[in-house]
Amino acid sequence: MFIGHFAVALAAKRVAPRTSLGTLFTAAVLPDVIWPVLVMTGVERVVIEPGNTAFTPLNFVSYPWSHSLLMVVLTGGVAGAIYAWRQGYPRGGIVVALLAISHWVLDWFTHRPDLPLYPGPSPLLGLGLWNSIPATMLVEGAMFLTGAWLYATFTQAKDRTGRYAYWSLIGFLILVYVGNAFGSPPPNDLTIGIVGTLGSAILLGWALWADRHRTPRNAAGVAEDASRIGTPRR
Repeated sequence: MFIGHFAVALAAKRVAPRTSLGTLFTAAVLPDVIWPVLVMTGVERVVIEPGNTAFTPLNFVSYPWSHSLLMVVLTGGVAGAIYAWRQGYPRGGIVVALLAISHWVLDWFTHRPDLPLYPGPSPLLGLGLWNSIPATMLVEGAMFLTGAWLYATFTQAKDRTGRYAYWSLIGFLILVYVGNAFGSPPPNDLTIGIVGTLGSAILLGWALWADRHRTPRNAAGVAEDASRIGTPRR
């Protein structure tokens, strides 16, 4: 799954309004932020195999440290705890942890059986939505449009930048998604690692930038919540 992860992050802004969209994006794709680094260092392995599934040519041979359920729960829990501690916002910390864990759940729906439960000789799980391009795009597209609508109706632009930065981000994600579905396979795993790392940095920075120029429509309620819990540093 790709834009489905971002859909959940966009919707989560309503639950944790004081958490920046950049942080929510990072949490929702945390395993995919870790994974390219492990691929480039040889810790995890992916093979380009057109036809592996209808939607992606990638054969995820081994990725127990970034994508096993146990490690996703651990990394998500640690990320959520650190966020709650540094920002003084427990609700945001819980949402960060749950977003990271949601990544495995959503991947379970889309991947063929290649997701481990834990590092080592684990069963491999996956329901295989990726075996159908139309079904994948229908499910993810509906999720993404819903998430984009929920964020857009919960927040409002502070200025022109807030309007164009957000909607251009949404448009860019859609273009990348369509390109991944119908474009040519990457040439090698090193390219996957480099593009994945750079792409994550760009998207997460873009989300942070757009969110800084938007504010919840019920800003008074958010301010009241902040006064009760403590104002986060970021």
